[in-house]
Amino acid sequence: MVSSTAEHSMSSPKPHRVMILGGTGTIGQAVVRELIRRQYEVVCLVRNKDNNHSDGELADRSPSLNGAIIRYGDITDSGSLARDGFRGEPFNALVSCLASRTGNPKDAWKIDYQAHVDALAASRVAGLSHIVLLSAICVQKPLLEFQKAKLAFEKILIESGLTYSIVRPTAFFKSLSGQIDRVRRGKPFLLFGNGTITSCKPISDDDLGRYIADCLVDMSLHNRVLPIGGPGSAITPKQQGEYLFALLGKKPKFTHIPVAFLDMIIWTLRILGNFIPRLSEKAELARIGRYYATESMLVLNPKTGQYDADATPSTGIETLKDFYSRLICEKTNVDRGDHAVF
Repeated sequence: MVSSTAEHSMSSPKPHRVMILGGTGTIGQAVVRELIRRQYEVVCLVRNKDNNHSDGELADRSPSLNGAIIRYGDITDSGSLARDGFRGEPFNALVSCLASRTGNPKDAWKIDYQAHVDALAASRVAGLSHIVLLSAICVQKPLLEFQKAKLAFEKILIESGLTYSIVRPTAFFKSLSGQIDRVRRGKPFLLFGNGTITSCKPISDDDLGRYIADCLVDMSLHNRVLPIGGPGSAITPKQQGEYLFALLGKKPKFTHIPVAFLDMIIWTLRILGNFIPRLSEKAELARIGRYYATESMLVLNPKTGQYDADATPSTGIETLKDFYSRLICEKTNVDRGDHAVF
């Protein structure tokens, strides 16, 4: 298991000033919390939805950002990035948890690629030496446009000459929590195929936040692509459902959806998309859903083409079962937003 601290690894001098992109997202907030705890000076550039915000106002509404300097700007505008974000000031490192919200091709190339290319250019001007990029483990098998966009920027970052840490986490707890309410209400847990064709090592927000923070000082995590999962063995969707039923004291009940059903939806939306453009975007979302229904979020062995749970590093302390238990005890749900493909 990978340590969640850098105490026993070679460490570089602690950077004191860090720019955060994507700091209002679930993982971004966890990173900000951890960096503030470690006494970094943290500056977050967040989306400017209107012109009435003042610096720091968002922290009043988002306690996770308390202690950070909040600045508003447009990450898709290179001028705003420099003017409103970096402001000609020196920084030691950039941490990006920025990602396109839906993964549709237009947004993917705008955010996952171009916005990061612009951020890299601004980072050079700011004199920073290290970029930590939150990527995704699914880019190992790039069949979708958002994966290709992420990989395209990863390549540029690796070749930039700056120190980099490219973090590719497995599944997030948030993305595996969409069926809690339906199981609570006595409905069956939905599975694609037999529920065992994929598996993952899900990682909590806070465990991932600590790992990303470690990347700033742990030299063993520098100039590397870093797949990372949470603690314990890999779990299948069927096991996820079994966790929920056990925690709720209910008899397991599953509904199996054939993968061919997804193929039919994708084919139909593609045909209709020739006449109704917005349905083309729906087809891409369905393709993303099919990918996650049929591909494991584990390290892919390039020689065998098989996913390897044993080769997927682990870190942290919180398990998905712990997370489910907490949500059930608190009688709350997770707002997945754009994570809810279906």
